[in-house]
Amino acid sequence: MRIIDFTLVMAGPFCTRLFADMGAEVIKVEPPTGDAMRARPPQQDGHSRYFGHLNCGKRSIALDLKARRDREIALKLIETADVVVENFRPGVMERLGLGYETLKSLNPRLIFCSISGYGQRGSAADKPAYAPVIHASSGYDLTLKGFSPEAGPPTPTGMFVADAIAGVYAFGAIQAALYQREKTGQGQQIDVALMDSIMSMMVYECQEAQLPQARKRHVYGPLKAKDGYVIAAPLSQKNFDSLVALLDHPDWARDERYTSAAGRERNWGEIMTHIEAWTVERSAAECERLMAEADVPAARYRTVGEAMADPALVERGFLQTVEDGGGAYHVFAAPFKMSGWDVRASAHVPELNADLQTYLDELAMTARSA
Repeated sequence: MRIIDFTLVMAGPFCTRLFADMGAEVIKVEPPTGDAMRARPPQQDGHSRYFGHLNCGKRSIALDLKARRDREIALKLIETADVVVENFRPGVMERLGLGYETLKSLNPRLIFCSISGYGQRGSAADKPAYAPVIHASSGYDLTLKGFSPEAGPPTPTGMFVADAIAGVYAFGAIQAALYQREKTGQGQQIDVALMDSIMSMMVYECQEAQLPQARKRHVYGPLKAKDGYVIAAPLSQKNFDSLVALLDHPDWARDERYTSAAGRERNWGEIMTHIEAWTVERSAAECERLMAEADVPAARYRTVGEAMADPALVERGFLQTVEDGGGAYHVFAAPFKMSGWDVRASAHVPELNADLQTYLDELAMTARSA
C-alpha cells in the first residue's frame, strides 16, 4: 500500500507513522525547508528525535507545491497511490490544485484524508488551530481544572492530546475506507477534526452538560506516601473487599455508606482519606506492591523515564530502536499487537529529500513503458 503523506507537525505524522509500522510505503512530502519538527528538540548532532519518533519508516521527498514542476511530480505519485493524508488548513490543497475533486478524477480509488482543527466545512473551518487551542476551546482544559477547582487558572499544557486522538481516528477511518473500497471499487474523502476528536472522549461531560448533576463526579487523585504519591481505584465490590482486608478495617464492610457501589461513589472522598492514612506511613513502592498483591488496582506516580525502564514494557516490545544521523534511540511501538502481522517501528529515519531521485526514476521508467 502506498500513502502520499503531505502532513506536518504531529496529528498527521502520528497517523501515517502507524501505517509505516504496519509495512505501508509512506512517502512523506516535505517543503524544501523540511517539516518544522526537524528543528525541534530533543536533538543530537542536529537531528531531531521528536521528528524521528513520528516519522521513522517513511520516505522523504522535498517539493515546492507552488511550483508547477514539483506539483506535477506530486500528481504523478498520487496516480499510483492508495491513500493521501494532509493536514493543511482547509482549502490549501484545493488552491494548490491537489484537492480531492481534482485527484479523484486521476485516481478514482484514492482515499483522501484531511485532518484539521475544526473540519473542512462550516463557520469555524478557516480558524487557525493547534492542539492547545483545541484543548481550550473544546472544554477539555476547563474539565481538567474542574477536578481541582482550587488550582486557579487552567494548567499550561505541553501534551498534545487532540493531535494524538485525531491521528488515531484518521488511522481507523482510512482502514474502514480501504475495506469499503474493496467492496465498491471507489475511493472517498475523509474529514477528521481535532475538535470533534477530543470532544468525543468526554462522554460523561457531554451528558452532564445536558443534564447537570447536583453532586460533582468523583475523581481519582494522588494519595500521599512517605516518598511520593500513589493512586488507588477500588471500584468493584471485589476490589473494595480486598482493600478492606488489606487495611484491616472489617467495619467498613458493614458500614452502610460503603456497602453499595452508589454509596461508595457518594462517599469517595472519605474512602480516599482512609486509604491515605495508610499510604502516608509507607513508601510509594511498598503501597503499590501490597495493593497489587491484594488485587487492588493501584500504582505509584512515575516519570516517563521511570515507566520506560519498566521491564513489562520491554517484555511487550513496546520500546523499539531507530537510528538517524545523530545515533540510535528508542521510540514507542504501535500500542497494539496482532497475531497475524509483525507490527513494528522501522529503524530508518529519513533524511530530508533522501528519496526524491528514487521516485523520479520510477516515474521516468513508467513514462517510458507507457
